[in-house]
Amino acid sequence: MTAITMHFLFRLILCSISGLFFIPFLIAQTPQPVPPLPSEDQVAWQKMEAYAFIHFGPNTFGDREWGYGDAPAASFNPTHLDTRQWAKTCKAAGLKGIIITANHHDGFCLWPTRYTDYCVRNSPFRDGQGDVIAELAAACREEGLKMGIYLSPWDRHQAFYGTPFYLDYYLAQMKELLTQYGEIFEVWLDGANGGDGWYGGAKEKRKIDRRCYYDFPRIHETIRRYQPHAIIFSDAGPGCRWVGNELGFANATNWSFLRLNEVYPGYDKHEELQEGHADGDSWVAAECDVSIRPGWFYHKNEDDSVKSVDHLVDLYYRSVGHNSTFLLNFPVTPEGRIHQTDSAHAVQAFQQIQKELGVNLLRGAKITTSNSRGKFFSAENVVDGKYDTYWATSDDIKTATVTFLLKGKRRISRLSLQEYIPLGQRIRLFAVEYHDGKRWQPINCGEETTTIGYKRLLRFPPVETKQLRIRILDSRGAICINEVGAY
Repeated sequence: MTAITMHFLFRLILCSISGLFFIPFLIAQTPQPVPPLPSEDQVAWQKMEAYAFIHFGPNTFGDREWGYGDAPAASFNPTHLDTRQWAKTCKAAGLKGIIITANHHDGFCLWPTRYTDYCVRNSPFRDGQGDVIAELAAACREEGLKMGIYLSPWDRHQAFYGTPFYLDYYLAQMKELLTQYGEIFEVWLDGANGGDGWYGGAKEKRKIDRRCYYDFPRIHETIRRYQPHAIIFSDAGPGCRWVGNELGFANATNWSFLRLNEVYPGYDKHEELQEGHADGDSWVAAECDVSIRPGWFYHKNEDDSVKSVDHLVDLYYRSVGHNSTFLLNFPVTPEGRIHQTDSAHAVQAFQQIQKELGVNLLRGAKITTSNSRGKFFSAENVVDGKYDTYWATSDDIKTATVTFLLKGKRRISRLSLQEYIPLGQRIRLFAVEYHDGKRWQPINCGEETTTIGYKRLLRFPPVETKQLRIRILDSRGAICINEVGAY
């Protein structure tokens, strides 16, 4: 069932409840979708907003960032592995899932794969009987979190990397991960591919064609066969895209589109990935990945370099608040736990965000608009807290104003806007203003107010006002706004 079909059904339920079961009228009134459109799974993924990354493996014990593939399997030996501590930390930090490096570029597997000896089966961990992926899957289920998998396409350990046989090997491991551990919400395909490595003792460089060697269509087909709802990540998606940096933020202007035939894993035009393609033909929203420390794997000398609470809060506004998702990495310690400083900062940042965005001051306000397409699409929908209701304008109206008259003067410094993305991303330009008692004044948000998409969060110096208005100045189609919040 498509997102559009679900939208129609939702409207029909409303009609039946109110005794207005008039299907042709309702369908005619619903705004036409403006492609490209997200799938239901892509919408559900973006609603997660923020989730965790876990980097863990031989690099953790060898004080490395990129393993060469030569570390012995016996080097992997967490003494107090506690995946439940990971899950509890992530849940307390408001993160909705965990993606784990099932293997990184060094090729070491955190599960007892049947296809290589370079895995936990030949390590001291749990006397060779351990399975980190299974333990994490159980912890995620207990805490109500989703689980994702990172399986590096590049393997610096295997002697046959770079040969046609390697792809069969890779897909066999992918099948294991996708069929043994329950539902997977995202599969992460790293863009780092080919270069120097151990390769079974042949210390050399292996060059591959990033666009063709892996046969990505075959990889995608395998993922869809075993996990049809999983979002596939890479520079080119097709489910979601890398944002073009590892700093955790997207541009203020950020389209959820790509010209998909132009972008490929290892794409080097990173600035394009930070804001997408305004004329893109495919829905591939951005994911902002960043580590809570300078490195992705744990290094004791970085214990005093954990990102501050204010830094993490800022990244939330510039990722989720810039029409992206936020992927926050925790480098697990050699003991097998998330460090207490990392945990404390992540939880405190979430608490700060909740405090700043806790009470919508627009609830109960009198709302007027310059245009509305009818009672089912009135402006009151933008403050009802329901995702599938929205204010929409007539088909030919691409500029409009919505004005909020508050019950009393309020101090405002944050604004949240959301488009109803199941019908497409539309808005190209908007402005926010407040009334100072005499005239309307612009609010300086400190960044361009162009796209909105799934969510746009704006921060500005506090203003005290009884009236707030949003002017949509340019749109790709009829305006569809499902949520507005002032804080």
